[in-house]
Amino acid sequence: MRTRRISTATATAFAVLFSSIALVGGTASPAAADSSASLPIKSSGDIVVDGVHKRVFISDPRSGKIVATDYNGTVVRQIGSLPGVVGLEISPDSKTVYAAVPGAEAIVVIDTATLAETKRYKLGAGVQPRYPAVAGGRLWFGFDSPFEGQRGQIGSVDISSPEETVTLGSGMDDGWYSAPRLAADPGAPNVLAAAREGSSFTELAVYDVSEGTRTRVAHGPSDTGPNGESQYQSYLYDFDITPDGRHVLVGSGGGSPYSAQSYSTADLSRTGRLATNNGGKAVAVAPDGTIALGAWQSPNVRIYKPGGKGASRTYTFPPYTGNTTTPYDLREAGLAWAPDRSRVFALATNVYNDVFALRTLTDPSKSAVTISVKAPSKATRAKKLTVNGKLTTNTALPAGTKATVVRTDLESPKGKSLAPVTPRKDGTFSFTDTPHVGGKVTYKVSYAGSATHSAASGSGAVAVSRAAVSLKLNRNKALYAYNKNVSFTATLGKTHKNRVVELWADPFGADKPKKLVKKAKVNSKGNLSVTVNMKRDTTVTAVFAGDARYAPKTVKSTAYAKVNASLKLSKHYKTAKIGKTSYAYYSKKKNPDFTTNMTYHKGRKHLLTLELNYQGTWYDAGREYFKLGSDGKSVIELLGPHDTGYKMRVRTSYINGSSGDSVNSTTHSAWKYFIFTK
Repeated sequence: MRTRRISTATATAFAVLFSSIALVGGTASPAAADSSASLPIKSSGDIVVDGVHKRVFISDPRSGKIVATDYNGTVVRQIGSLPGVVGLEISPDSKTVYAAVPGAEAIVVIDTATLAETKRYKLGAGVQPRYPAVAGGRLWFGFDSPFEGQRGQIGSVDISSPEETVTLGSGMDDGWYSAPRLAADPGAPNVLAAAREGSSFTELAVYDVSEGTRTRVAHGPSDTGPNGESQYQSYLYDFDITPDGRHVLVGSGGGSPYSAQSYSTADLSRTGRLATNNGGKAVAVAPDGTIALGAWQSPNVRIYKPGGKGASRTYTFPPYTGNTTTPYDLREAGLAWAPDRSRVFALATNVYNDVFALRTLTDPSKSAVTISVKAPSKATRAKKLTVNGKLTTNTALPAGTKATVVRTDLESPKGKSLAPVTPRKDGTFSFTDTPHVGGKVTYKVSYAGSATHSAASGSGAVAVSRAAVSLKLNRNKALYAYNKNVSFTATLGKTHKNRVVELWADPFGADKPKKLVKKAKVNSKGNLSVTVNMKRDTTVTAVFAGDARYAPKTVKSTAYAKVNASLKLSKHYKTAKIGKTSYAYYSKKKNPDFTTNMTYHKGRKHLLTLELNYQGTWYDAGREYFKLGSDGKSVIELLGPHDTGYKMRVRTSYINGSSGDSVNSTTHSAWKYFIFTK
């Protein structure tokens, strides 16, 4: 199903691999999918990679198109008018992609350089091809036969001759239930493998196509192996042929054990298995024989090197978190290698929605390396500390491996290189350092990687002690008249190098955000001042960010601002003093007007308070809140009847928290005195 490039040296590697492949899972260090790009598709049929132009081709049967992307997953071209396009095959020279298009009853040829369709091999009415493969100088394809009783067949196109003759299947000689899947590899150009899909049991066949025709050399497998072991597998999802042509690797959704298995192309006896404990959803073999195996659950992709004892690397996609638009599940038959083995491309989907992504998994042929770094949680400045760590991988690191160490601190934010470390045989390492800078100190240990191991890095941080600093700020709890300009002064004590202080002003109320009003060096006395216009209660904050030897510090000062509040009496017929107090005189038939002027704020109310004097003592005569107008005014009429001869007084007030807001301090106007006469 996929074309591979291979050297003759891989045959020996595969013999070693499959003779030792009775492995369960693997203990490889996990690696995250390195990148992910969304795809404009609604389904997926197959995926192949063009290593010459560095492009990935994905078929979308539901939309009837092929999407071509670059290695980053960026869409380069969408090739349409391909109803039901399923299987893809790329020619050994990477010049051509062959696409099986059952809805068009044709094999479509696409030029990989221009990404344009160049021709169609018309197969005839009712012939619906599904899976192409190049072997023996011909393009083979499985198809559903239109002829009654003939079911699945295998046809071919002679692409090595100018005539490009199309040959359909030879009737019931194969007896496939439906169009079989096909697989071939340029490393074994005369071997063609076929597989039955969508069945409760696995059925395979191997053909010799060296003479331009098919000669079946093996059919099976049997339910049990030569030693009585079970070879049962069900519901084939993907399969591939090894580059030496000696093995067929099958991924399925069931069987005993729950695994991917390999079979000999000579007689289809089982030669090994990869027991993932969650099936084989996708299988792809690299040109050097390295296997990428996809599974139903995390880790989503495992990498197996020829002759290796377990997975050399694993990749886990982001887990499902309830978001139905995040592709997190590996697609069936959704793996393909870049020919240079630099990447594995994985098709991811979301089972709850038609959402697809192309994940690019880098360095799959290299053993994953992780680095853990453990530093003390706290340390004293200018005293020696010890940092420990470990490089972890499932294959031995190259002899003489060294890891770099970089220390980052307040005075070296870009990092300062320390002496490299040489891990011990078990990967552990340790080193000492004496930090002369306080605060957060980070030690990053990095391994550059090699031809066999991936690059890795890890870090550990330690809180290094710093001295306390003196920072003061005046005006705390002071009360000021509305709109007064007030100077706030911060005083900074002894520090190492940093003499900068920030002054922030935060007026009360959600509509006035905290704002940096000044940032500067303190003067020779350690002072830095800022003037704040006190229209509201305001918190001023002084911030010292700290330096290499002195810790950060923040202090606050909250000062309070009154409102402008005044009250005016009107409609009285005269003003005269009683004792030393001025009174407004009203006829008992006249209703006084009390006019409040107050600083306006949205939703603000004022409190009007009346008191009556009886035998020299003032008593409460009523109080009520009234809404201010947008101009800050409120006129209240005091209705009668009015008793004569009693001294009275009135005032208006803003009450913090009760007048509709809390942005100012409680403020009362002066009392206004009045009396009713006949």
